[in-house]
Amino acid sequence: MPKPIEIALLDDAHPTLTNMLQSSGMHVTFLPDINRSDLIKTIEKYTGIILRSRITIDKEIIDRATQLEFIGRIGSGMESIDTEYATSRGIACYNSPEGNRDAVAEHALAMLLNLMCHIGKAHSEVKQGQWLREENRGEELAGKTIGIIGYGNTGSAFARRLSVLGCKVQAYDKYKTGFSDEYATETNMDCIFQETDILSLHVPLSTETSYLVNKKYIDNFQKPFYLINTSRGPVVNTQDAANALHEGKIKGMALDVLEYEETSFEKTSNLLQHKAFGQIADRNNVILTPHIAGWTNESKVKLVQVLASKIIEHYKK
Repeated sequence: MPKPIEIALLDDAHPTLTNMLQSSGMHVTFLPDINRSDLIKTIEKYTGIILRSRITIDKEIIDRATQLEFIGRIGSGMESIDTEYATSRGIACYNSPEGNRDAVAEHALAMLLNLMCHIGKAHSEVKQGQWLREENRGEELAGKTIGIIGYGNTGSAFARRLSVLGCKVQAYDKYKTGFSDEYATETNMDCIFQETDILSLHVPLSTETSYLVNKKYIDNFQKPFYLINTSRGPVVNTQDAANALHEGKIKGMALDVLEYEETSFEKTSNLLQHKAFGQIADRNNVILTPHIAGWTNESKVKLVQVLASKIIEHYKK
C-alpha cells in the first residue's frame, strides 16, 4: 500500500489548491500561523510543503524534512527556497509563474502608459481644479524601442501586449538563446544599452541580479530611458536610480516592487525612513504600487491551478 502524501500548506491560498490535491488522494494540512521553529519540529512527517514566501526553506529545514518529496511555491520567484540543495537531496521544486504572467504583463503596460501619458499626475490636478493641458503633453509608445531583460513567462507576456502598439521590442536573457519570436527580437546588452527608450525588468532575484540596475549599469545607456520593475525590488538600487532620475538619465520610473520589502512581500520596513524612497516618492515621473502586478482575482486561482497540476503530475511519473 503506497504511503499517504501529507502536504503542509504554510500560506493562505485559493481553495482550488486544496480541492485539486485532495481530489487526487493527497492530504493537505493548512498551517497559516506556524512559525519556523515549530515547522522544524514537525516537518519530518510531511511529504510536501507549499508556501509563498513567509518562511525560508533552507538547508536546516530540508535536513529535518526526512520524508520530503517536493516543495511548491505559489508564484514565480524561488529565492526563499534553497532549490539547489533541495534538488541535491532528490526533492522536486515547483513554482507557478504561468499563473500570473498575464496579470504582471497587463500591470506593467498599465504603469507604462500611465507614466508616459501623465495620467496619474493629470488626474490629481483635475481633482484639485487644475486644467493643465500643455504641461501634461505625453509621449506615444509607437516607434519606441523597448528593452526587456529576462524573456521567461512575464517578459514574453509583456512583449505580446507591446507587439500591437507599434514598438520595437528587443529582449535579452542571459540563460536563453534562440528565442526570437513574432513579439520580440533576441539581442545583446550592447544593443539594449544603445537603443532602449524603455527598459522593463523580468528577472528572478539572485546573487547575479541583486542591484543589477546600479549606477554603472545606468551609465551604460546611450539615451535617457523609462524604467519599469515588476520583478523583485532588490534588482534596482533605489539610491542610484533616484540619482539618475535627478540627473535626467532616467526619464521616469514605474516600480511595483521596492528593495525595502520584507521577504513575505506583505510589509516593508518604514518607507519614509529611507532617503532614496523620499527622493522618488515626491516625483511626478514616478509611479509606485505595492507589489500587486501579479495580484488579480484571476491570477489567485490560476496560480494554484498551475501548481496543483504540476504536483499531481509529479505523482503520475
